[in-house]
Order: sequence, then C-alpha cells, then structure tokens
Amino acid sequence: MAVKDVETELEIMAAEQTLTSTEYIKHHLTNLTFGQHPEGGWGLAHNADEAASMGFWAFHVDTLFWSVILGLTFIYIFNKAAKQATAGVPSGIQNFAEAVIEFIDSSVKGSFSSRNPLIAPLALTIFIWIFLMNFMDLLPVDWIPYALGDSGLGIVHFMKVVPTTDPNATFGLALGVFILILYYSIKIKGPGGFAAELTLQPLGKWAMPANLILEGVSLLAKPVSLSLRLFGNMYAGEMIFILIALMYGASFSVGAFGALLQVGWAIFHILIITLQAFIFMTLTIVYLDMAHQEHH
Repeated sequence: MAVKDVETELEIMAAEQTLTSTEYIKHHLTNLTFGQHPEGGWGLAHNADEAASMGFWAFHVDTLFWSVILGLTFIYIFNKAAKQATAGVPSGIQNFAEAVIEFIDSSVKGSFSSRNPLIAPLALTIFIWIFLMNFMDLLPVDWIPYALGDSGLGIVHFMKVVPTTDPNATFGLALGVFILILYYSIKIKGPGGFAAELTLQPLGKWAMPANLILEGVSLLAKPVSLSLRLFGNMYAGEMIFILIALMYGASFSVGAFGALLQVGWAIFHILIITLQAFIFMTLTIVYLDMAHQEHH
C-alpha cells in the first residue's frame, strides 16, 4: 500500500507540474520581474500575479539583460569590422558592415534634408539594435527559457528573450527619439519659434487653442506610434510562435504539421523583423527632419 501511495503521489505531482495551454502561454508572456513585494521586501517575482502586483517601479530583468547584450553585440561586430578594415580584399564582416552603412547612408540622404552628423550614426544604431532584438524571435521559444529555467540550470523561472515584445523597451526607444525631436525643435527654431509652431498652425492665430490641441496631439502621437507599431508586430509574431509550439504537445502528425508551420512562419518573420527595424529607423529620420524644418 505504501508503494502505491508513493506512485499515486508522484502521479499527482507530475500532473501538477504539467502546464495547460493557457498556463504555457501565460508563462512565456511573463517577464522576469524584479521589484518590491507586498510585504515590503525586494526580489524576483515567482508568478505572473506577483509580477503584476509590483507596480510601476518593477524592473523587467530579462528585457534589460538581452537589450544590453544585443547592444554590446552590435558594438563588437562593427568595432571588429572597423579594426579589420583594409583597402585590399575585404573580409566578410567588412563587406557586411559596408553594405549596411551604405544602405543607412542612402536612407538618411533620401529622408533627411538638413545637415546633422548625429543622424546617420543614430539611424545605424537604431536599425541594427532593433533588428538584433527582433531577431531573437526566430529562436525556438523554449530553448533559452528551458536551459535557464527550472528544467535546466534552475537559474530563473521566467525568461523572455525578445526585448521588443516588451512595451517598456519600445516606449523607452521611442521616448529617446521624442527627446531628440524636442531638443532639435527648440534648438533650430528657438523656444518662441517652437511655441509658434504649436499654437499658430494650421488655423492661424485666431484659433490658438484648437491649434495647440491639434499640434500637441500630432507631436505626442509620434512616440506612441513608434512604440506601439514595433511592440504590436513583434508581440503578435511571438504569440504565433508560442501557439505553434503548443502543437508539439499533441500527436505526432499535429507536431509534424507544427514543424512545417514553424519553418514557414520563421521564413516570413525574417521579413517582418527587418521591416519593423527599417520602419522605426525611417520614421525617426523623418521626425527629426521635421524638427529641423523652420516654418515661416
């Protein structure tokens, strides 16, 4: 009887450890969160509800970690290409760096009509950094969480590896661009010129309140559109990969069909991750070009 009781208890424990589809999705969409617990202490959240209760001042550790790692990867690759640059036969990494820089340079020349030495390096940084963060979505959804999680090394319980599926990351990027828009708007036009742009257009000085509302909404919509567009597209892409991964837990035939879907979606997703990085970069250039324009 004791042996049967132990077997029954083990079966119950195994059943409790098996995630339902809803729990599996929720687990993959929960960030590794560090913040203040309700009792007052600080630490990592152990479940989604605990993470949500930590409030505004919680930190998404996985988003910060992978953003920094991928940023350093970008610096390493292009720094290495610069050090190995030669006038002779170029290496593969030099060819790659030169092709990307020429592409960025042509994009800046086509969209930015003023002169500012910051714009091209900024555009390069935005494009490559966002592309690398988006590229993490092509990794199988369970590989890194499994390796670092309870079933692998047991380091962490949650791990989202795609920073751009976190609105905190995309809003942070957009906020940086918005600060530059405000800075150059005031620097180029002056405080009075920038104020006049917000209050005298498009209906003239007799409709200043309406002008301020229209121009204010237009100005604030820039960072919101930048962040939500990137977040929405990447979040949807990640969700599709998670739903496909659920198919592997069904029968062999369903799992095989899921493998075909995963390959097809990954190939199509290459276009999406590149396009989203390009759109964010292009809109940044356009918005900064608008900030440099003086209206008379």
